[in-house]
Amino acid sequence: MQERPVGLDAYTPAEIAARIEESGIRKTTIDLASKFALSVLGGAFIAIGACFASIVWTDSNLGWGVARTLGGMAFSLGLILVVIAGAELFTGNVLLVVAWASRKVTTRTLLRDWLVVYLGNFAGALATAYLIYLSRQWSFAGGKAGAVAIDLALAKVHHGFVAAVVLGAFCNALVCLAVWLCLGARTISDRVLAIVPPITAFVAMAFEHSVANMYFIPLGLFLAGDAEVLAATGRAGADLSALTWMNFLRANLLPVTLGNIIGGGLMVGAFYWFIFLRPRGAPPKN
Repeated sequence: MQERPVGLDAYTPAEIAARIEESGIRKTTIDLASKFALSVLGGAFIAIGACFASIVWTDSNLGWGVARTLGGMAFSLGLILVVIAGAELFTGNVLLVVAWASRKVTTRTLLRDWLVVYLGNFAGALATAYLIYLSRQWSFAGGKAGAVAIDLALAKVHHGFVAAVVLGAFCNALVCLAVWLCLGARTISDRVLAIVPPITAFVAMAFEHSVANMYFIPLGLFLAGDAEVLAATGRAGADLSALTWMNFLRANLLPVTLGNIIGGGLMVGAFYWFIFLRPRGAPPKN
C-alpha cells in the first residue's frame, strides 16, 4: 500500500483496515525474545496506567461517574506508552484476527503470538504490582490508597462469569477501536488524541481489561495478605475470603480474557475485515 504524503488528513477507514492487516503481519515477524521483552513492557505500561487511575480514585469527593471518567483519562497513559514508546499488548494484538481472516497469518502463528504476548504482559503487570506493594504506596493518604486497591480487586472477582465476559467484550471493543484510530493518525499528537476518548470511556463504564486486571487483582492479593496493610487501611476483619489467586484466575481473568478476544477480534476486527478486506467475487460479465 502506497502512503499519501504526510498532511493533516487522516487515513480513510479502508486504508486503516489495510494498515491493521499489514501491522499484524509485521508483528508475527518479531523474534520471540524481543516479542516477550516488548510484552513485559506492555504489561508494565498498562499497570502504570492502572496505578495512576487508582490514585485518582483515592479519597475522591467527586461523584462516581466523574471520578471514573477522570480515572479513565489517567489510565489512558498505559496505552499511550504502549503505542508511542513501543510495546506489545495482548488486547491490541487480538486485531491479528484481521490478517488471519485474510489468510496472511496462520492459526498456529496467531495463537503463538497471543500466548507469548499474554504471558509477557502477565509478567510485566505482576512484577509492577509487587514492586508497588514493596514501595508502600498503599500507605499514602493515611492508608486510603491501599483501601482503594483492595476494594478494586475484591469487586473484580464478584462479577459472575457471564457478566465478566460481556464486560471484557465491551472493554476490548473500545481498546481495539483506540488502536484502530491510531492507525488512522499521522502524528504523535493525533495518536494521543485518538487514544484518550475510547480508553476513558471503557474505564468510566467499568468494563474489564485482562491486562489491567493482571495488576489490579494481584496488588489487592498482596495487600490483603499483609496484616499491617489491613490494619492501616481499615480492612482488618473485613471479609476478603473471595480474594484468592484461584478466584482471580477463574472468576475474572479467564472470562475477561475470553470477552476481550470476542470484543476485539469479532466486534471490531472481524467486522471491519468483512466490510473492507473480504474477497469480492469477480464482477459480472456484460
